[in-house]
Amino acid sequence: MGEAAPAPTPTLTPTPVAKRSYWRWSRHDFFPEPSFNSPNSYRSALANTCPRLKDRLLSRSTDDHELNELPIASENTMRRCLTAWDLTWLAFGSVVGSGIFVVTGQEARLTSGPAVVLSYAASGFSALLSALCYTEFAVDVPVAGGSFSFLRIELGDFVAYIAAGNIMLEAIVGAAGLGRSWSSYFASMINNNPDFLRIRVDSLKPGFNLLDPIAVLVLFIANGIAMSGTRKTSILTWLSSIVTTLVIAFIIVVGFMHAKTSNLVPFFPFGVKGVFSSAAVVYWSYTGFDMVATMAEETKNPARDIPIGLIGSMSMITVIYCLMALALVMMQNYTQIDKDAAYSVAFTSIGMNWAKYLVSVCALKGMTTSLLVGSMGQARYMTQIARSHMIPPFFALVHPKTGTPINATLLTTISSCIVALFTSLDVLSSVFSISTLFIFMLMAVALLVRRYYDRESTSKGDLMKVNSCIFVIIGASAVGTALWSTDTLGWIGYTVAAGVWFLATLVMNFLPKQRSPKVWGVPLVPWLPALSILTNIFLMGSLGSEAFLRFLICSGVMLVYYVFIGVHATYDVEHQNQESKLEAANQGVL
Repeated sequence: MGEAAPAPTPTLTPTPVAKRSYWRWSRHDFFPEPSFNSPNSYRSALANTCPRLKDRLLSRSTDDHELNELPIASENTMRRCLTAWDLTWLAFGSVVGSGIFVVTGQEARLTSGPAVVLSYAASGFSALLSALCYTEFAVDVPVAGGSFSFLRIELGDFVAYIAAGNIMLEAIVGAAGLGRSWSSYFASMINNNPDFLRIRVDSLKPGFNLLDPIAVLVLFIANGIAMSGTRKTSILTWLSSIVTTLVIAFIIVVGFMHAKTSNLVPFFPFGVKGVFSSAAVVYWSYTGFDMVATMAEETKNPARDIPIGLIGSMSMITVIYCLMALALVMMQNYTQIDKDAAYSVAFTSIGMNWAKYLVSVCALKGMTTSLLVGSMGQARYMTQIARSHMIPPFFALVHPKTGTPINATLLTTISSCIVALFTSLDVLSSVFSISTLFIFMLMAVALLVRRYYDRESTSKGDLMKVNSCIFVIIGASAVGTALWSTDTLGWIGYTVAAGVWFLATLVMNFLPKQRSPKVWGVPLVPWLPALSILTNIFLMGSLGSEAFLRFLICSGVMLVYYVFIGVHATYDVEHQNQESKLEAANQGVL
């Protein structure tokens, strides 16, 4: 970690040759690459798929390219208008949604008992490790691409594309799920029936036969606000988040006023394994903080504001969640907690029937701000992905008046509305979970690569050592997780797997670091990133085989698109840029 003065914020000043209308729809705006100029050029590109794919597998972006060259594709700049205060409340608003109200009672009643408090602490620790990795990258490379840009720099185009596909899947499914959850909560307040406002169509298959127009309306409103301007959305988010904080404070204070220590006995009714099984579930109460990293391009002083906003907010949220969980299990014995409406029923049991409406309003508000911040973050992911031409560059355009990527926002809005209208949340929720953890795990790997590998100075021998250590860390984490999930070999298996993980991390600790963070860095490298890899793989292993099957199917669809379109578009752009630089260099010599 360095204590040097903050580095100057990179200046992004795209200067397009000629001003064009933002609203345009020509083929060239979607597929400007030479490979798509004609059927013959496309056939020629397909014939060279293998060498192009090899080129993309070995290709790496650079900090400078992501910061100063790719934004030119947007034609207009995003406005730097966010401070540490804004980022703190954006993170709070994106994370504190319905999760704490939905899953706490379920896990306390069925899986962990009063020890659900430790489940939240364990999940919060894992989320904080991932937030640390995101923070170092976001400070060094403050662009809208978030994890996509970071992975493209350290792990290459192909890995970044797989991450990009999962980011898009996460964005669409996550927004659709929040929309349907909002509709369910609102309907329950009116009629005690979560499907009250949905339209049943018996001719459609179960899971797709309850149409949800309310979810579609909520998504359009939230995304419309996000398109209107970053600063407006930020102000609305932190004002509403302050209201949420007051309601949560009320829940905690009243809960402890009616607490009974006898309700904490027994503390581990389902054993230690129940604690970690619950941790995998309640982890989703923490998701969403990565969206703040995508706001780095619009942050006034990224070197100072991002660490304060991201790490500060995640620490605060972890404490709040633990206190809320503790208040619940001390108000009621875990055997009496209602798994579907835990806090509402708990307040009813102490004679405060009106409080259930307060809880529902707080949950609705939390989901609304999660949608607002999520729509901003998702659109900025899409913008950077489109800047690289992995999806059509039409979606990279930034509107000159609002300073927001309207096209990218519309892409996620329309897609998520279609999914939200037809699809029940349980159909795709497991895909959302595994996609998120997979990206978080890759981010920890990318941080290790960033610290221990420099393509200009690292020898092949050192590179092999770094790769070997990373593969052993991942392998030991996966084996240990499999042994835990299947209860094979007992403590002997866990001890051996943990020992191998420890030795690989220890060996890596003695390897020479090739780079230091520019301004702010994750402490205790490689230990904390290696621990982040372990925790994310462990939580992935708790999701079951069905989640992995759906993940593999979705990844297969992504690969088909990449082979037929993505690899050729990015290959053309990369080599056009290289030719332009070579011509400029030659002209400079002449």
